[in-house]
Amino acid sequence: MNTPRIAVIGAGPGGLTCATILQKHGIAVTVHEADAAAEVRDQGGSLDLHADSGQLALKEAGLLESFFALSRPEGQEMRQYDAISGELGFHHVPDEDEAHRPEIERGVLRDMLLDSLTPGTVRWGHALRAVEGPSDGPRLLRFTDGTTTEADLVIGADGAWSPVRAAISAALPQYTGITFVEAWFHDADTRHPDIAEFVGNGSAIAGDGARGMFAQHNGGGHIRVYLIQRLALDWLAQAGLTHDDTEGIRAFLLDAYRDWAPGLRRVITDNDGRYLQRPINALLVPHIWEPSPTITLLGDAAHLMPPLGLGVNLAMLDALELALALAHNPVIDDALRAYEKTMIPRSHQTQTELDGRAADLMADDPFNAEDPQAHLNAQDNQPRPPAT
Repeated sequence: MNTPRIAVIGAGPGGLTCATILQKHGIAVTVHEADAAAEVRDQGGSLDLHADSGQLALKEAGLLESFFALSRPEGQEMRQYDAISGELGFHHVPDEDEAHRPEIERGVLRDMLLDSLTPGTVRWGHALRAVEGPSDGPRLLRFTDGTTTEADLVIGADGAWSPVRAAISAALPQYTGITFVEAWFHDADTRHPDIAEFVGNGSAIAGDGARGMFAQHNGGGHIRVYLIQRLALDWLAQAGLTHDDTEGIRAFLLDAYRDWAPGLRRVITDNDGRYLQRPINALLVPHIWEPSPTITLLGDAAHLMPPLGLGVNLAMLDALELALALAHNPVIDDALRAYEKTMIPRSHQTQTELDGRAADLMADDPFNAEDPQAHLNAQDNQPRPPAT
């Protein structure tokens, strides 16, 4: 490819995985990231990386052994509670050697990928404003700090509100009508032992059809809880509340969940600090763009879906396939067409399957108690925390 200048936009799991595999194949790449440094922002909850997607990408990157050393196989535990009675129903306890989808903290995964890259690969504090220049290149990357650089290939791994996407597609994420309200518990084993016991080593879920709750035990003794409802996008303003009105939001939530079992309502009354609002957005189905010889997309930039356990895994699978296509095709345009020929139909199928399924996050029996096999199948589509 005559040493093309390849720019990956976004240092999330997808972008870093793509860069790592490219470097493993001797291909130079630069990653541009809006964050000022790796440690400036909380990366969110833990992720379950699947054997047929996320783990495949890490294997190609030479990081699978490191992943298993850093992951939490016990995090595959899953509990389902009855929202009204508070009784424990479905309960999956992983076997000691279960490795289908072990959990890893987002921050730990990011650090592992960063450590695998050649020093200086990531340019921090480079928030992309726009992609300019002719469609056949070179492309001009214009950053919010006023700097610019040129690239022969721009890979948009920059998430839901991707500026790279805007260069080849008019599509914008649409609000699904579902909002997560996030609550945190710190040093849970010591300060909140009842909550820690309730959640277990992995995740706990409950729903009544109109409201949902998803709790996740992260590393370091942290627990995140997501209270899930159908709400207007401006529900805080409609309720006369602000983001900083912790007590007002707590009262709002306690009223909404007033019929739930007292044991479950503790995740509303006992949390540490303020609540965070996380509206769930998705791209319209299907999301297809005109082929470009100089731009492509992966992960949420290409196929933002409801958080049902597939987002990061698909992003890392995209990264794997794109990097290998670039490694095996001497012409960039040929590589992009080979990659998109597989990625777009796959993401279209998954988008179709998950379209409108954000409501599943509030189902009263997501694991189908009448069908034991459905328990295991549903675990692959369990609610997952949205990226921060």
